[in-house]
Amino acid sequence: MRDGLEIESAGRRVEVSVDAEFRRGRGARSNVSGRFEAERREGFDDGWERADDLQPFATQVRQETARSIIATNDSPDISFDQSINPYRGCEHGCSYCYARPTHAFLGHSPGLDFETQLYAKSNAAELLTKELSSRRYVPKTIALGTVTDPYQPIERTQLITRRLLEVLEAARHPVGIVTKSALVLRDIDILARMAKHDLVKVALSVTTLDRRLARSMEPRASTPARRLEAIRRLSEAGVPAQVMVAPIVPGLNDHEIEAILSAARGSGAREAGYVMLRLPLELKDIFREWLATDHPDRAQRVLHLLQSMHGGRDYTSEFGLRQKGAGPYAQQIAMRFRLALQRLGLNQRRLALRTDLFRPPAGRGRQLSLFE
Repeated sequence: MRDGLEIESAGRRVEVSVDAEFRRGRGARSNVSGRFEAERREGFDDGWERADDLQPFATQVRQETARSIIATNDSPDISFDQSINPYRGCEHGCSYCYARPTHAFLGHSPGLDFETQLYAKSNAAELLTKELSSRRYVPKTIALGTVTDPYQPIERTQLITRRLLEVLEAARHPVGIVTKSALVLRDIDILARMAKHDLVKVALSVTTLDRRLARSMEPRASTPARRLEAIRRLSEAGVPAQVMVAPIVPGLNDHEIEAILSAARGSGAREAGYVMLRLPLELKDIFREWLATDHPDRAQRVLHLLQSMHGGRDYTSEFGLRQKGAGPYAQQIAMRFRLALQRLGLNQRRLALRTDLFRPPAGRGRQLSLFE
């Protein structure tokens, strides 16, 4: 067995852990098999493979023909009812990404596979047109990029997000975008036109203002400075821009809450929100590995504070607790955030996107009305 090698066991593909030399520029520190695999494998050096024979993990993109594109939810602690995710997996490689465990459903590791084995829903725009054309469809704001980032690096060539926006603009359908990429500025032409009719909001996630910490936590995402610049340029173009301080990692970036909000407000943000660190399923081990290698001096404090918000556990999946936590530390964070909002004049007016302008696309089998 060698580090970074795929092996076969009982007809299943399983992964082994990867040395630092071969995961350079990636967030996860290992590639251990997902929870649905028959066996769990980890790597060791058996002396058979030379280091110069091994190759770093490279990004691979598979084209996926999706069956549907609008996902719905009834979660009481989420502000949207429906969403679209153009991609599975995310090249940004955030060490804290709560979406990592979803890759196990595809037979991949939530570790390095999540960052390198990506799926692009190439028929997303066509499906969206079809679903919006249904006579049963009721327009509600669609959240774009709630699981994986719609503007991750492969969007530069795949263009799936832009095609989705073209469909939404033509249908005059409201959309909220969440991203940590300045690539969103590429589509400022569409976004500015939609903003004139209150059809779009864009939220930039800013985890830290420290470029070195950002590079460690989010190795392939835009730098903090570029995200703030994106907020500024969107605001200048008339596109409502929001900042998300997310995730707040206790003992690591929690001291930056006020500074992030102030910087975003100075760049033009008018709304703000936050989410505490969440560690579901395999993410518990992935984050602990990252913390132990990149911030060993803070690891115990981070985990202690995190567990104090979840009854001594790493994570509580209950609605109302999973996003913000509970207990004295969680209450302190909420109070600090609320006071900073008041001082900076954020969230004084929350823009409600319009649904009354919606006009269904001319889908297959649907006859245009006289006045469309």
